[in-house]
Amino acid sequence: MIMLDFSNILTKEIGNNGVLIDEIEKNAQKAIKLISEKPYKELNFLELPEQDLKELKEIGKRVRDYEYFIILGIGGSALGPKVILEALSPFHNLRKKPKVFIYDNVDPTTFKHIIETIDLKRTLINVISKSGSTTETLAAFLIFWRMIRERKLEVKEHFVFTTDPEKGNLRILAEEYEIPTLVIPRDIGGRYSVLTAVGLFLAEALGIKSEELLEGAREISDRALSEKLNQNPMAILASSLYLTDIQKNRKIVVFLPYSDRLKTFSEWFCQLWAESLGKEGKGTTPYPSLGTTDQHSQLQLWMEGPEDKLVLFVSVDKHEFQEEIPEEFHDIEGLRFIGGHTLEELINTEQLATEMALTMSKKPNMKLVLPKIDAYYLGQSFQFLQVVTSMAGLLYGINPFNQPGVELGKRLTFGALGKRGFETEGEKVKNYLKKQRFII
Repeated sequence: MIMLDFSNILTKEIGNNGVLIDEIEKNAQKAIKLISEKPYKELNFLELPEQDLKELKEIGKRVRDYEYFIILGIGGSALGPKVILEALSPFHNLRKKPKVFIYDNVDPTTFKHIIETIDLKRTLINVISKSGSTTETLAAFLIFWRMIRERKLEVKEHFVFTTDPEKGNLRILAEEYEIPTLVIPRDIGGRYSVLTAVGLFLAEALGIKSEELLEGAREISDRALSEKLNQNPMAILASSLYLTDIQKNRKIVVFLPYSDRLKTFSEWFCQLWAESLGKEGKGTTPYPSLGTTDQHSQLQLWMEGPEDKLVLFVSVDKHEFQEEIPEEFHDIEGLRFIGGHTLEELINTEQLATEMALTMSKKPNMKLVLPKIDAYYLGQSFQFLQVVTSMAGLLYGINPFNQPGVELGKRLTFGALGKRGFETEGEKVKNYLKKQRFII
């Protein structure tokens, strides 16, 4: 089980920059009560460990017969799969097949390089969009669709759609062209979808058992409603992050994993936290980082910059690989002292030293500890942070599952591109472009 160490945000450790343990426990109990009432249907993500995997596993086996596997998606439809790829199969494309490309932007140069790398005859494309109307995803899909058709290839042999169970553009096309389809449950939003077919399909394509991801998540779901705080670290973390904001004005959460395999996990968390909580003037700003790398680029700011940050470490007990540092150059102290230690020992010691330095400087910090990085603990980590984010939203008194601030930008994009029904937004874009600009 993932462990949470919240010692270093307590007043007894960091004085006035800390919060009282009684306050943390009181708000943790409140968070448990609020989530137990299940005020939003999207909290059904807690039930995802019980989903039926039969169809997903059958289609997943097919992918392994292809040379290339492309995912078209954006936001949660891409970040979750990226975490699974990089955490559970690092350097995958250099060692294994199918080679995986996740196209989550509309950068034409990136698209060009993907096209020049793959062979369409040996490629399967997974198009992920719950609504079936995601502009960026559909743009890439339409280009691939044309290319597949121009080469006289069977579209049903080269596409799999992951979308809404009943409606949307992709569902219409799937029925017309007999394209295999996987379902994103109606109650599950994009940034909470990694433990649906969005992420699990890629896991199966990589030969990773999706049930192991769900088994890890199940332990978190089982504990999420527990009123015993020693069994519910999610409630303690949600309460702690909430209180350090409203009581201590710590508006930035530095998410700092100590593993290259979790770099994209940091990015995934930042979308989850920002899009769920940044509304009605509330929430805090997530800051993706990586240890030990950012000790050499950002630590100075955390130590002596504005008093607005909380650091959330993610450490890994066992990195599953030992490499001893040779004992050489005994007459040079700058080299001698690290000899005989391992790289695992070094990265974990650097995390500890950074944690201590922050604490000694009265900077609030907490630590999540993963026993190791595998499918079980990655699934547990996803569910852990989804529960924490949901609880934090409920403590703030907001809906952690909608994203009203994103919609205006989408509508203006539709208007600018001439989508029917968005003529008003189109006019606003034209008028904006006519304004006097101050450019040098």
